[in-house]
Amino acid sequence: MSPRATARLESFGLREVYDYAAGKSDWFAFGLPMEGEGARVPRAGQFARHDVPTCHPEERLGAVRERAAAASWDAGVVVNHDRVVLGLLDRSRLAGDPDRTAEEVMELGPSTFRPDAPIERLLDYMRRHRRSGVLVTTPDGRLVGLVRRDQRLNRTLEEAETYIWFGDHRGG
Repeated sequence: MSPRATARLESFGLREVYDYAAGKSDWFAFGLPMEGEGARVPRAGQFARHDVPTCHPEERLGAVRERAAAASWDAGVVVNHDRVVLGLLDRSRLAGDPDRTAEEVMELGPSTFRPDAPIERLLDYMRRHRRSGVLVTTPDGRLVGLVRRDQRLNRTLEEAETYIWFGDHRGG
């Protein structure tokens, strides 16, 4: 709603009126639907695994490790009660002393990407920083999931490269 519309509603006596200034970019950053040519670009939100195990900072590492292993994961994400990302437990951190808390061993403030980030940007980051995966969060820091390089991602990238190279010139 525009500032003028907000002011007009307030003039009618409405007290809880908000001016939402964010636009299209914010819409995409929250992983909401896209249309047009940009929608064909593989994006982080498409590959974020939503089933990544989560824990709270005060949880013991032993319990977190057991839960992650039961779900066939070797990583976990430390979140608060609103699912805002606080830290990351990679394989080496998860293997630590079972009596320590997640907060004591987590990677504090890990790098994150938005759901609308082109997947190539994530892959470049993973290569440069020697990471096997990266976190995807909304602009307000809430966990969307974890992107890992796997067969599905590799297959999609091959298809995307074909589209990028040949575009609308296929078959002609």
